[in-house]
Amino acid sequence: MTPTAPGIDSLPGDAAQIHDDLTRFRRDLHRHPEVGLDLPRTQERVLAAVDGLHLEVSTGTRTSSVTAVLRGAGGVTGSRPTVLLRADMDALPVHELAAIDYRSEVDGSMHACGHDLHTAMLVGAARLLDARRDSLPGDVVLMFQPGEEGYGGARIMIEEGVLDASGRPVDAAYGMHVFSTLAPHGTFVTKPGPMLAASDGFAVTVQGRGGHGSSPHAALDPVPAVAEMVLALQSAVTRSFDAQDPVVVTVGLLRAGTKRNVIPDEAFFDATVRTFSDAQRARVAEVLPRVVRGIAAAHGLTVDVQYTQEYPVTSNDVDETAFAAGVLERLFDGRHTRWARPLAGSEDFSFVLQQVPGTFVGLGAAPVGADLATAEFNHSPRAVFDDGVLADGAALYAALALERLHQGSDA
Repeated sequence: MTPTAPGIDSLPGDAAQIHDDLTRFRRDLHRHPEVGLDLPRTQERVLAAVDGLHLEVSTGTRTSSVTAVLRGAGGVTGSRPTVLLRADMDALPVHELAAIDYRSEVDGSMHACGHDLHTAMLVGAARLLDARRDSLPGDVVLMFQPGEEGYGGARIMIEEGVLDASGRPVDAAYGMHVFSTLAPHGTFVTKPGPMLAASDGFAVTVQGRGGHGSSPHAALDPVPAVAEMVLALQSAVTRSFDAQDPVVVTVGLLRAGTKRNVIPDEAFFDATVRTFSDAQRARVAEVLPRVVRGIAAAHGLTVDVQYTQEYPVTSNDVDETAFAAGVLERLFDGRHTRWARPLAGSEDFSFVLQQVPGTFVGLGAAPVGADLATAEFNHSPRAVFDDGVLADGAALYAALALERLHQGSDA
């Protein structure tokens, strides 16, 4: 559907007028990253940035979240269409090595995934929409979320009522994520259906009986069993699951022993598991524990298996993705592409999309002219995200809300 909301075409130009403000705001966040669910300084900065706008603002009780509702004109509260826009705010426990003059001033913490850009863009969208509130035929919920990086912040905000913050359930939800590679600078990416993988945790502790390294026959050595398990998991993936519905298993932590001539009592590994469908996700939770239990039994060892379902598949609604693509093509002609395949990363915006039709949009934020083949990807200590995309990201957030409310009011 061709975008028809009044004022939508002026959004990129208006966003450009506040680009310098957004850049200063983003760089301030970048210098002072905070990790997890408790982001007091970040919350304070967001509250200050939206102060003076016509917003109904509330904060979380279990997190440093900020929820802001912008009321449009006309209709009756509780029956008007409502759109949610989400930005995550947390950083990562990564020590920054990027060669930029606004590097993190907090040792061991860095905005290595670009959430500082997301936050700045949503602040920009709040300003753009506030200036157009008299022409909004509905309400906008602005969701500033902590704890995306493995803490389930979106789920907590949902439990605390963010999806009903306007007085009625939201009709559609939109999120955005920048990439330091994968897409050229300023290029937007959409994909209907699964766009990002589900992410689960698989932790295994193998219990043996320690002894002297010279006499393994007198002990029960857990180390060979764990080594066998790590390799067997890769065989299980290729032999038990359809390659057209991928499963990715990566052991990122492996620990055993204290000294080379001591057989330890136990060995431990922790893995991340990525899947792209609910069916594979359910099956892999059965297959992988069975494999490691079988190996442990063959070695005469006991094993404790902890399989934890964490983030669901980020699956975009087909209609909402087509709607977002139409807005992109109207505002940013020639700078929109569609992914053919999903990415194995994960996102807790998936919890929102489980309950609300919506879509997640990617945005290339590599520096202009960067070689995408060699650029450092998100989560790298050397990842660089270009401020030049802030105005366009803010304009897109605002355009999605503005157009979707107009279409919803016409329904």
